[in-house]
Formats: sequence, structure tokens, C-alpha cells
Amino acid sequence: YQRRVHGKACLKKDGHNTAVGDEGGFAPNLDNDQALEYVMKAITAAGYQPGTQIGIALDCASAELFDEGDRKGYKFGKSNPDKLFTAAEMVEIFSKWVEKYPITSIEDPLDQNDWEGYTNMTTSLGHKTQIVGDDFFVTNPTRLKRGIEEKACNSILIKVNQIGSVTETLQAIKMAQDANYTSIASHRSGETEDTFISDLAVGAATGQIKTGSLSRTDRICKYNQLIRIEEELAGKATWNTAFLRK
Repeated sequence: YQRRVHGKACLKKDGHNTAVGDEGGFAPNLDNDQALEYVMKAITAAGYQPGTQIGIALDCASAELFDEGDRKGYKFGKSNPDKLFTAAEMVEIFSKWVEKYPITSIEDPLDQNDWEGYTNMTTSLGHKTQIVGDDFFVTNPTRLKRGIEEKACNSILIKVNQIGSVTETLQAIKMAQDANYTSIASHRSGETEDTFISDLAVGAATGQIKTGSLSRTDRICKYNQLIRIEEELAGKATWNTAFLRK
């Protein structure tokens, strides 16, 4: 929460828009590196150490960049509209960011049908950071099985209503854990105040939850439920930190 407060202050001080987006995060008019620099400023301004106390997780939704490039390449419509990037060039961009910033997780860095690209990226960066499949796996055990076989990604985003049943959701989590893939219990856009994913994250020992910024009741309620669970367990549980790459 303190990082969010200080992040807003940093943006406001420099004259940027501090209105929040659909999931409670800020959406100022910045290029990629500028955005990452502001995240770093927010971390340090809140009194934390980047990389040791707080890491950065990216959700790239790169299928949209691929669509922007007419599915011929990845196109950054605002920051570099005249160039189409190949999958290899995208991996190079992410590699530079991982070296420069304490990035612990990268979600959907490539198009959901770029199996070869994901395999290559996991080979290049999988030992340094999470490579998370959301649109790539869609919480589908069949797609996850192929990903495991091809060593594409090392983590899966878990959305119950994406696959459609709790049974298949738990199957995907178990399959991921058996293959030493991490899993992240996740919200969706257009959330309600239902807190089931907080219970799922703890009950399935994912160790991670993705539920938006500490803004708006539909997001905050998930964090409040985690606090209630922590109080109920009273030190009896341990945190699954398998996602922290050494």
C-alpha cells in the first residue's frame, strides 16, 4: 500500500495523470522504461529495497502487440510504431530489462500461439525469472501439458472461470506443481467482491495471488481475506516461495 501511495505522489509531482485503470493501477502516458523507473522510485520512496524486499512483475499481454503488428510481428504502437519486432527481439528486450530491473515475473511476453518463442524465452530467462502463461495456457490442462513437454514457460496463471470448473482448476495446479512449475491464483477484469481466489491461493499452496492494486473494494477484499486466513491459521502455515528464483 505504501508503494502505491508513494507511486502516486511521484507521478503527481511530475505532472502525470494519476487516475486508475480497470484493475486499480495507474495508467500515465509513459514509455516502457519510464514506467519501470517510476516503479523503482515508488519502491525506494516507500522505504523498501528493490530486488531484496520487493520485485517487479510484468503482465505484458503481448498478443495485443502481435495483433497490432497484423500478426506479422510485435508492434509497440506508441513508443516504436514503425518497427515490427520478432520473437527473438522481444526476448532480447526482456533480457535487458531483467538485467536492469529486479523483475521476478513476466506474464504473456509473447503471442499465445508462439510455442517456439516461449520455449526459447524460457531457455534464456527461465532460470532468472518466472515466465508465466495466462493467454498462453488459459488454465487448460491440455495446453499446460504441451507446455511442460516443450519446456515453454515455467509458471501458469490460474483463473477458475477461464477453464470453467474447480475440478479442472485444481488439476491444472497439481499438474504444474508436479512439473516444478509455479502457479498464481488470479482475478479477472470486471471483478466482484467475491474472495474465493484468496482461499484458493492458500488452500492450493500456490504462494502467489494476482488481484490488482490496493484500490477499490473488489480488489482490497481479496487482501483482507488473506489477512483473515493468516489470523485463523495463527502461524501454522508456511509460505510457498518456490517462485523466488535464486
